[in-house]
Amino acid sequence: MSLYQDKNASPADRAEDLLKKMSYEEKVAQLSGYNPAGWSADDFEKDYPLGAGQVSFFAGAEKRDIYEAAAFQRELQEKIMERSPHRIPAIFHVETLCGVMLPGATSFPSGIGQGATFDPVQQKKAGKLIGKQARLAGASQAFAPVLDISRDARFGRQGETYGEDPALASAMGSAYVQGIQQDGDLTEGTAATAKHFLGYHDSQGGIHAAACDIPERLLREIYARPFQAAVTEGRMQGIMPSYSSVNGVPVACSEEILTGLLREEMGFEGLVVSDYCAVQEIHERHHAAESYEEAGRKALLAGMQQELPSRKCYTQETFRLNEEDGRLHACLDEAVRKILTAKFMLGLFENPFAAPDEEIRKEYENPNSTEITRTSALESMVLVKNDGILPLERKKQTIAVIGYHAAAVLAMFGGYTYMSMTESALGAKNTMAGMETGDNGEGFRETYCGTVVEKEHPDTEKLAKELAPSVNNLLEELKERVPETDFLYAYGYPYAGTDCSAHQEALRIAEQADVVLMTVGGKYGTGTTASMGEGIDGTDINLPLCQEELIQKMAGLGKPVVLVHFGGRPISSDAADQYADAILEAWNPGEKGADAVVSVLFGEYNPAGRMPVSTPYNAGQIPVYYNHPYGSGYHQNTISAFRQYMDCPHEPRYYFGHGLSYTTFAYKKMQIRNRRLQPDDELELTLEIENTGERDGEEVVQLYIRDCYASMVRPVMELAGFCRTFIRAGEIKKLCFRMKLSQFAFLDSQMRWKVEAGEMEVLAGASAGDIRLKESVFIERDSWVDGKTRGFYGSVEITD
Repeated sequence: MSLYQDKNASPADRAEDLLKKMSYEEKVAQLSGYNPAGWSADDFEKDYPLGAGQVSFFAGAEKRDIYEAAAFQRELQEKIMERSPHRIPAIFHVETLCGVMLPGATSFPSGIGQGATFDPVQQKKAGKLIGKQARLAGASQAFAPVLDISRDARFGRQGETYGEDPALASAMGSAYVQGIQQDGDLTEGTAATAKHFLGYHDSQGGIHAAACDIPERLLREIYARPFQAAVTEGRMQGIMPSYSSVNGVPVACSEEILTGLLREEMGFEGLVVSDYCAVQEIHERHHAAESYEEAGRKALLAGMQQELPSRKCYTQETFRLNEEDGRLHACLDEAVRKILTAKFMLGLFENPFAAPDEEIRKEYENPNSTEITRTSALESMVLVKNDGILPLERKKQTIAVIGYHAAAVLAMFGGYTYMSMTESALGAKNTMAGMETGDNGEGFRETYCGTVVEKEHPDTEKLAKELAPSVNNLLEELKERVPETDFLYAYGYPYAGTDCSAHQEALRIAEQADVVLMTVGGKYGTGTTASMGEGIDGTDINLPLCQEELIQKMAGLGKPVVLVHFGGRPISSDAADQYADAILEAWNPGEKGADAVVSVLFGEYNPAGRMPVSTPYNAGQIPVYYNHPYGSGYHQNTISAFRQYMDCPHEPRYYFGHGLSYTTFAYKKMQIRNRRLQPDDELELTLEIENTGERDGEEVVQLYIRDCYASMVRPVMELAGFCRTFIRAGEIKKLCFRMKLSQFAFLDSQMRWKVEAGEMEVLAGASAGDIRLKESVFIERDSWVDGKTRGFYGSVEITD
């Protein structure tokens, strides 16, 4: 038995032994993926004679059910191993942003909805479930979490992110990574692969994959921080670089970013895999290489180990053209070494196949899985506005339910979900980068008035119900859960465009009602029938005209109006602010979304979600974010007669961290253990939170830090820690926060991580715009720290 076949040897030793036994051709075969999806042009028989390093499991989403997908994985994996001279199994990768993107898997809220929970503990539970379901199906690499920092609501993929704050994204992302990787037991877990490294959402014009011009300090302090936390705390095993160029160099071939920053500065040791077609785009789109071969060489030298989803640039010919380039072939060996190490760590040589159907059934049909996603959906709900109309009473009354979303199962599912991919079967073109359109010629090609968004095929809801028969749309859930109330439905308007032709019928229905419940928003998905998503960016971030105008018209009836908003960016509406009595932000809450919305509307659950982004009034305000530098944003503070835009406030419509409850909370007695601190000390403080209302509820306590004066321009405030905690009516809870002072380090003029002497304010509140308590501390002297092991967010303990 060779060393690489000894399961008791270390993954590194096994990889080194196997690497020495492999031919040049077998090594190159490990550098690229095979895509067996129906829309792929890959020819397995012709182009993959020695197997493949990876397999795209998008093909699994094309199967009838999870058991057919698992059977497909077993069969293909065996074929790949048969072709490999050393029976090297492939890594099967799968999207897992909102759950495993395979039929039958548990579906969770969109990324921004997960961010709105402010609950890393729940996020880790979700990650554990997702990792287990992926591995049982035969997928050993998960394409998540999305650790991009989002400050631009025009960008169609804002809904994938945890929001605008690096501390929130660090805590949530690190928890997800630890969960999906089963706390480091990769033989049971799935390798997390964070994306999109780095600065992807800071693109010019809010355009997907456009160029990013980001100063080095901002790149590291803000955009790299969640990735660093996931590497340091979660020992994350995978990174997917961005499609964009950063400061003039495509990230896919940036040695400065993929080797200098990621490996040397940040200490990442895992696998770097390309986003779909990103390597060939170095040649095709960026024009930074004159040929595919040159693009392949540049990417490999920069530190990209694998090309996905198919072989285009990482070919035998690419590297044979430079046989005398010793550095290139050293990089090839290093790439294969990392690929093999990952496979040994994952236990693929011993367990390369999907689990038996009975094991899959036990997990996929486990009621506990549904309860986990239900909790995530409930926690994601953000009560944005409430003039006292909510919660609604359970009584004999008539409620008018208006809007497309109320009768659409797809409204519960955002982009990067199995459900969002299903419309391709009805002819919708795919908008995801690196994927063929999948147009079968049967599309319903009429567009919504005033847009390029295609109308949904008439059978869309029918197909959704067939694929998810246990998932209710909101109208169905209302009628089932609140039978004592009469619900009258009117379509009212679509999710895009200017078509107001159905307004009159909606107003007629509303006249008969005691309360009007309007569902509003766009459609967050992955096809040409969506109004936001990957490749679906927009200059208008507000509600479509057809919805905005009906809200205004509805106000003329004098009825209480409640809005429920769905979509991948937060609601921003002048009419809603002026006329709605209540606004509930529901995002795309997943398979238990209708359950969660009804539970909040009728008071079975007291909402406590918080806005993970600052909400602009309109696109002209972008970027607007709470942790802007001194002298900027809504702290501009120049000597001027005008302190706002001429036509809009500088402040956001809703602050970061904003969210209401059906009860009230008082913040009391902030006490700091030691006000004068040495750089290696911890900042420790306690405060009390009292539920002063009549309902039990959760509060999300947010702790911010403000550096009063510094040698570099610093943010006006930064989230330092947070805690979501349940408090009964009349109860007081004591919270103890602890933070390493290295958490407040910044890059000095020489780009060293510095904890700087001076005064810092400690602020506690219910949002970035609602600070309740304030104290100060003083750091006695300067100190320089290791950026890899600095603090990323505070810890908290709760006592009664």
